[in-house]
Amino acid sequence: MILKIKFVIIEDEAMFRGVVARLCRKQFAPAEVGEAAGGADGLQLCRDLQPDVVLLDLDLPDANGLDLLDQIPHVAKKVRIIVLSSHVDDYSLYRCLKVQVDGFDDKNYEPVEVITDAIRTVMTGRKFFSAAVGRARAMLREDPMAFTKLLSDREQELLTLFGRGLTNEEVAERTGLSVNTAHNHRRNIMGKLNIHSAPELIRYAVAKGFTRLRTGV
Repeated sequence: MILKIKFVIIEDEAMFRGVVARLCRKQFAPAEVGEAAGGADGLQLCRDLQPDVVLLDLDLPDANGLDLLDQIPHVAKKVRIIVLSSHVDDYSLYRCLKVQVDGFDDKNYEPVEVITDAIRTVMTGRKFFSAAVGRARAMLREDPMAFTKLLSDREQELLTLFGRGLTNEEVAERTGLSVNTAHNHRRNIMGKLNIHSAPELIRYAVAKGFTRLRTGV
């Protein structure tokens, strides 16, 4: 009996999503493949289809793919998640490793056929990291000044807001903190990172992937 693998592809780029869908149908026939262009539709599709494998882009129009890493396992049991991203930044990689994502493939430097290897690897219960991701992982682990060694989880969460250029008042409103507490967190983060101005903090947050600059939005 041939096992039918069920896939959900959550990817906003229609052309790339179509290529990946055809690859799954061809290499893992008979396969059932669901496609979604956004996080909300993708999460509902996972709930309905109960996929074996989710192929997830991190940069979605309506959601942060990193947040979906926590949500998908709650609606689809025993699912394996492979991240397909053009952003192999430190923060994205750290978040993926923290939730023990099954695979991470860099779309910029690997041919699409590598996805086949990733799927076969995770289906055997092993982890898959493309070469570029493996190098970034090693650098993050070996860097004594990495934010993972300097900042608490709470400080990392707040840096995603400070890195957007939000004021202490705006951060306080979004998080339920007092303005004074938000100010103290900002000061502590900047001190730990040896950063001395708001523009420098924003540049750090963008460079490390805590926030991304978007054009045309």
